[in-house]
Amino acid sequence: MHFKSTELTEQVKQTARDFAERAIRPHVMEWDESQFFPRDVFRRLGELGLMGVLVPEEYGGSGMGYAEYKAAIVELAKVCGSVGLSMAAHNSLCTGHILAFGNEEQKKKWLPRLASGEAIGAWGLTEANTGSDASNMRCTAVREGDEWVINGTKNWITHGISGEIAVVITRTGEPRTKNNATAFVVERGTPGFLAGKKENKLGMRCSETAEMIFDNCRIPDANRLGEVGDGFHQSMKVLDGGRISIAALSLGIARGAYEAALNYAQEREQFGKPIAQFQAIGFKLADMATEIEAADLLTDQAAYKKQHHLPMTQDAAMAKYYASEVAVKVANEAVQIFGGYGYTKDFPVEKFYRDAKLCTIGEGTSEIQKLVIARSIQR
Repeated sequence: MHFKSTELTEQVKQTARDFAERAIRPHVMEWDESQFFPRDVFRRLGELGLMGVLVPEEYGGSGMGYAEYKAAIVELAKVCGSVGLSMAAHNSLCTGHILAFGNEEQKKKWLPRLASGEAIGAWGLTEANTGSDASNMRCTAVREGDEWVINGTKNWITHGISGEIAVVITRTGEPRTKNNATAFVVERGTPGFLAGKKENKLGMRCSETAEMIFDNCRIPDANRLGEVGDGFHQSMKVLDGGRISIAALSLGIARGAYEAALNYAQEREQFGKPIAQFQAIGFKLADMATEIEAADLLTDQAAYKKQHHLPMTQDAAMAKYYASEVAVKVANEAVQIFGGYGYTKDFPVEKFYRDAKLCTIGEGTSEIQKLVIARSIQR
């Protein structure tokens, strides 16, 4: 496997970096404090081709690969994890699900709007009573002629209020039975599709997280993605790609925290010299740099295999697990290096510290990743 960066990857990286510095950094704390979802930012990211990175050009996307996708997420997350999270969820979950499992008519109908940023995507699997226990979901879809009637609530949904196009996984069979879930696309404005409670979160505060409520929501069978009963299998495939997204998000947060800590340690003086020259701080920085590099390589490996259609469930789980835990550790050490300043909102590391924790929970907890890895290595 060859991970050398191409000219295209470097161009995407620079584009995302410039946009983040110009359009995001000046507003980071304002958006975080108010939990403001910057909808216009994602329209502008769509204009840059970053809301449909993996979507083929024939459907209005950029037609790029996972190396470019990872690079964009990292650069956005180095400035604001929330924006990186929303961009990643839009691309890998909603858009990715339709791209992978939609028929030609469905792709032509929904992908151009998503890839342009005209529409924001949401993806609904999780429920209040079923996090990892997805086969026991209570949100159901019942067929009535050529229509399906959806009832139930999805929780912890990125863009649960603002998302114009949602992929929703519903139960169409008995609880905890095989092949009991089916995926549908539901558009905002459909009667019975409602926005629920917006979560007041520790971190990732300008990435909108909310309930999606379905109250006798009727949709045509033409909105069904794939076969009846195939929804859980589709979701697991989508989450493989999503875990690469979270690994890249974690990597961006870790790099942002590390770079802030390194710069501070080289400027802050105690006893007549920069604190970076003290072994206690130097060793922290060395550990941070090494673990970030390892996380980067794991993420590259998973992305390479995904791009080349190689088996990568284990690789994606390893990358997501390790990178997310590294993000938490690096952000924690960054706060420690800043000392009292790190505990204030005048400096960036407290936000990295808060944002990082979500990466060990979303799209499968660290414990679920270890379960996936353990099962894979014992086959």
